[in-house]
Amino acid sequence: MAWLDISMIGFIVVLLATMLLIGELLVKSRGIFGIVGVVLITLYFTHHLDSVTNIWVVVTYALGLTLILIDGKVFGDGLVSALGVILMIVGLAIPAPDLVYAILVGIAVLAGGAASFLFMKVFPRRDLWTKMTLKDTLSSEEGYNSMNDSYRDLVGEHGDALTDFRPTGTIEIDGKPYSATTGAGWIKAGTHVRVKSVDGTRILVEEVKETKKANDE
Repeated sequence: MAWLDISMIGFIVVLLATMLLIGELLVKSRGIFGIVGVVLITLYFTHHLDSVTNIWVVVTYALGLTLILIDGKVFGDGLVSALGVILMIVGLAIPAPDLVYAILVGIAVLAGGAASFLFMKVFPRRDLWTKMTLKDTLSSEEGYNSMNDSYRDLVGEHGDALTDFRPTGTIEIDGKPYSATTGAGWIKAGTHVRVKSVDGTRILVEEVKETKKANDE
């Protein structure tokens, strides 16, 4: 497998492996993405690790992938996933033959992780990612309104963030709390926000700058 000594080939292998492995966590692919991803990443490690004493590198990579899974299952705020991505990069970069190769491998992990979200536009999402995609139903006993078609009426409405958004949180509109997301950005509790769009049960909000808020008033 001398072709894996070429940095661009390694970049492509890691890119595809990362995209497929994280894609397996995001969508229902009947295990196909996972199998192909494992085969590709196994080829990478098999070629670059010279002895079993370096097995800790593989463990570091696997731990990173596990943290991403845990974040989607338990936390859903992206912090644990970020740590997982760092561990994946470390696990792949250490056995790289040179600095350029290591940098390309790190970029491949980031690019592959970002590209994996494209699968969510084609394949059905896994239930364990309901926290991140805001598909979970919150009961009225917990102080939330049922998620239904009336959410469409919230588009354009203004409210305030009850919690910090990282990037999900809770907003209050007309005295009623709703789960929402900024999509990617982080905002602090108490920030004035506007409902930008509603897609099913997903409420997307944006921060309203002070100038905008003054104009509204």
